[in-house]
Amino acid sequence: MIDSHEELGAELAEKVAAAGDLEALKASGAFDELMEQIDAGRLQIDGKDGFLNLMIKAVLERGLQTELSEHLGYEKGDPAARLLPNSRNGSYPKTVASTVGDVGLAIPRDRAGTFTPQLVPRGSRRTGGLDDMIISLYAGGMTIRDIEHHLESTIGTELSRETISKITDDVLEEVMAWQSRPLDPIYPILYLDAIVVKIRDGHQVKNKAAHIAVGVDLDGVKRVLGIWIQASEGAKFWAGVCAELANRGVKDVLIACCDGLTGFPEAIQATWANTTVQTCVVHLVRASMRFVAYGDRKKVAACLRNIYTAPTIEAALTAREEFAAGEWGQKYPAALKTWENAWERFIPFLAFPPALRKVIYTTNAIESLNYQLRKIIKNRGHFPNDQAAVKLLWLAICNIEDKRARERQKTRTTDKESSGNHLVEGAATAGWIQALGVLSITYPERLEPYLS
Repeated sequence: MIDSHEELGAELAEKVAAAGDLEALKASGAFDELMEQIDAGRLQIDGKDGFLNLMIKAVLERGLQTELSEHLGYEKGDPAARLLPNSRNGSYPKTVASTVGDVGLAIPRDRAGTFTPQLVPRGSRRTGGLDDMIISLYAGGMTIRDIEHHLESTIGTELSRETISKITDDVLEEVMAWQSRPLDPIYPILYLDAIVVKIRDGHQVKNKAAHIAVGVDLDGVKRVLGIWIQASEGAKFWAGVCAELANRGVKDVLIACCDGLTGFPEAIQATWANTTVQTCVVHLVRASMRFVAYGDRKKVAACLRNIYTAPTIEAALTAREEFAAGEWGQKYPAALKTWENAWERFIPFLAFPPALRKVIYTTNAIESLNYQLRKIIKNRGHFPNDQAAVKLLWLAICNIEDKRARERQKTRTTDKESSGNHLVEGAATAGWIQALGVLSITYPERLEPYLS
């Protein structure tokens, strides 16, 4: 007779652990027994003494016994053990934190003291799943204080803020490896942009620019190439970013899309002399709207649309002249001046057909990512240092891109293997096949070596 829910749960957990897989579990009848006890309300699922807690305990202890058997060279209960120099010597208690709460384990030991558990290493106080959960919560925008409260209130595990901080810091090595990883020799399209983050500098909290580069590879997948923190966004710093990308293997970029920052085109072309630099049309519209009264903005935007949707460069120039001579050009000459000053960097995309225009006329591909990053960092208040900001941005990017990659994998099979625990494949570029066709015709000598 089973005397308590805990004993019943422990017995069923041991049966499940012994089954090995779902089919064997069903064949043994333990699965039906488990569901029957749950339906009858005689078995608690979660909580300190819940079935999930007992299940983790049973699986870990069974695995530890298997490790010890392999270390000693005999199974538990084997009579031949009396002839061997080393043998089992009971166990000692240990509590580890897990995704379902604290789990009490009996860690086996040997008489010679040479057994070193791998499943639950010495000094370890957490299961790997809990670390992954903490990192996921952190990447989603929760602060260390929020995570501490969340773990205590949901699964009953108490971890100090110092421990949680250390867990998130453990990814820094992976961040550094990612930041310096080799890159593809060519990215047909490169998007460059920055977002503002608040970072403590001495006794003050200052706004700094987190520079982000996103490259579209030959498969049309947008990949974040790196994150760089600087006091402000400047052409000189962007020149250093481009040089670093070149040092990591990027030999050519066909088209670079960026905002209207002064000196930006020269900074890019200092590294890739033949790159076509395209000023983001959306940035240009926003910049010109700064000089337009709020009530007139819709009408002015409608007139400006005739410029950037023109079929040719000549037609765009005609539309600009008509705007200049019209009501709004006369009323808002500063808005017109914005377009005139940026004209040479605005018109390159007008030479391409619609399939490629859609890809390069705006940096929205990176701004979509930036929007999601801003939602995550807004809860932070500020970061203690640059490294902390890069760490969170990287984790958030991994989280965002993992979701995109998995969504893509549901609809197609990819032959690219994932890297580490993260897929980090980024979003696919809409209409890429047609855009790549245009690029291959426009830049045949630069693309052909990489398409074969």
